[in-house]
Amino acid sequence: MRKFEVVSPYQPSGDQGQAIEKLSEGFLRGDRYQTLKGVTGSGKTFTMAKIIEKVQRPTLIISHNKTLSAQLYREFKSFFPHNAVEYFVSYYDYYQPEAYVPSKDLFIEKDAAVNKEIDELRLKATYSLMERRDVVVVATVSCIYGLGMPDLYKEMRVHIEKGEIFDTRKFEKSLISIQYQRNDMVLERGNFRVRGDVIEVYPPYMETDTAYRIELDFDEIASIKRFNVLTREIEEELDEMQFYPAKHFVVPHDALFSAADRIMAEMEEQVKKFEKEGKPLEAERIKTRTTYDVEMMKEMGYCSGIENYSGPISGRKHGEPPATLLHYFPDDFLCLIDEAHVTVPQIGAMYEGDRSRKQNLVDFGFRLPSALDNRPLKFEEFEKKLNQVIYVTATPREQEIKQSTQVVEQIIRPTGLLDPIIEVRPSEGQMEDIYKEVKKRIDKKERSLILTLTKKMAEDLTDYLLGLNLKVKYIHSEIDTFERVEILKSLRTGEIDVLIGINLLREGIDLPEVSFIAILDADKIGFLRSTTSLIQIAGRAARNENGTVVMYADNMTPAIKETVNETKRRRAIQEKYNEEHGITPHTVSKAVQDILVRKQKDAEENTEVELEVLKKNANLFDAKQRRKLIEALKKEMSDCADRLEYEQAAAIRDQIQEIERTYSKK
Repeated sequence: MRKFEVVSPYQPSGDQGQAIEKLSEGFLRGDRYQTLKGVTGSGKTFTMAKIIEKVQRPTLIISHNKTLSAQLYREFKSFFPHNAVEYFVSYYDYYQPEAYVPSKDLFIEKDAAVNKEIDELRLKATYSLMERRDVVVVATVSCIYGLGMPDLYKEMRVHIEKGEIFDTRKFEKSLISIQYQRNDMVLERGNFRVRGDVIEVYPPYMETDTAYRIELDFDEIASIKRFNVLTREIEEELDEMQFYPAKHFVVPHDALFSAADRIMAEMEEQVKKFEKEGKPLEAERIKTRTTYDVEMMKEMGYCSGIENYSGPISGRKHGEPPATLLHYFPDDFLCLIDEAHVTVPQIGAMYEGDRSRKQNLVDFGFRLPSALDNRPLKFEEFEKKLNQVIYVTATPREQEIKQSTQVVEQIIRPTGLLDPIIEVRPSEGQMEDIYKEVKKRIDKKERSLILTLTKKMAEDLTDYLLGLNLKVKYIHSEIDTFERVEILKSLRTGEIDVLIGINLLREGIDLPEVSFIAILDADKIGFLRSTTSLIQIAGRAARNENGTVVMYADNMTPAIKETVNETKRRRAIQEKYNEEHGITPHTVSKAVQDILVRKQKDAEENTEVELEVLKKNANLFDAKQRRKLIEALKKEMSDCADRLEYEQAAAIRDQIQEIERTYSKK
């Protein structure tokens, strides 16, 4: 077995070494829950990698959104270049899944535009888990959604050996039964082709452009070769090979027929129920949709949305939890939950959110009641599947602390940077005070963040500071992902000096140029001004040697007191360490491009997907939806023009005009 090996020019520094030792020892002695309480910038990711190297166990890392997951994936990929590091996402991370909006009589179909790429990533992850133990899977919280049965997935793989008697027809049927497609012209992922005595198979789960060539000598396998699809170069000769299914939801043909009977019986019950309730439309809808899906399954072994039939197919009782990514891990795996204070509550909330969406589909005849069993795990089911967990966060909740046998602190930053100075000032005269503080930072070529409680206040404050000739912009929920990236970039490059927002924590990137943070209404009671939020906000100023946070408040709330005390405690420890080791703090230096390029790419992909969804699902009689689609089309038209694709731009222009002409007067 290949061992985990961290490849890095760095060695553990500060208190990273003790954190690695303590948490690794805790894992090896069997502690089920532990917490790594690491401040921003202390190198928590490196610590996590070294723990994995120490314990040598397959590892699942869960993050609360796909942008941060992608960032973690890239970092772990660089730490473990010789091991399998996989990225597991779901279409739920990219766009709205199948849904029905009764108030608008609007059915939104699951868009298949990016499913292929997502499936490839997921298949790579499960393939690695089946074949080896040196695996790190970085996943979003969507890993708790139903995935397909690991036993069947493993059972239905097709195995071949050099020298065995080979039946080409039988092999073709076997590949088709596990969802490969025959294409003798183009060899693509998930396809195979037959050319006389040569068969080429391109599994969808291979990380590189790798396919397999089976050469026959009459009815015997003469050779099995792995080759590069692009260069056609032979990489390796093999004695045996096994092909895993091209999709997670695969079922043996016999089992599929018995499942079809169960599905049709459920459909007939549901039709009777709708007819009894005087709902002929819903009855006809569920009958038509289910019959079509069953026919597709019998004919092709698959149908669109087959995951909604996973209950009847697997024979699970109603209410039983589905198989998920966690079921593909061996029993002794390690789970690291990043930003646990956000991720854990999110996992807990997913079941209810999914249930309410699906209930509409069932109630209006789009899905059978068994579709409710294609769901995320309930929180207690999720906990039951975990082996050993390390929570990773700067601000653990009481729940994480209570569960943990030990909470290990990581306070020292490799850069020597200290937690910021925190001051509490009265709200009277706060605007003049903020202006003075911002001007000081501008003179030093540093940036400022201002946090408000409402969008209106953010906008009004922006207008006020613009009137004072400051370069300032605001961010709130109505600003799309792409524009957010551009605004953050303009802050870092100095095009603007001040950024105003409600919750700038969601950005998930470091802003080392920010040395001043103003928190308005710091004494208001609520989650935006809780101890956790205030500590997390203060951490935004911890990348700059001059980091200062000013809370404008008229009362010293418990949250303010706890934040100030905790920051002072950490700062004292950091100062002592720096003094003992002769370290002078220096502002973190990171190229703007390094931090933002990936986020921008994510934003572009999101924008593209969102446009496709809008095109397919927008109700053009609804003025708001129509405006949103037209705005998205205008942006696409402009992008085409910038790329000199004038014919495409003209076609989009005509499309916009047609929409306006047809629907605007309605």
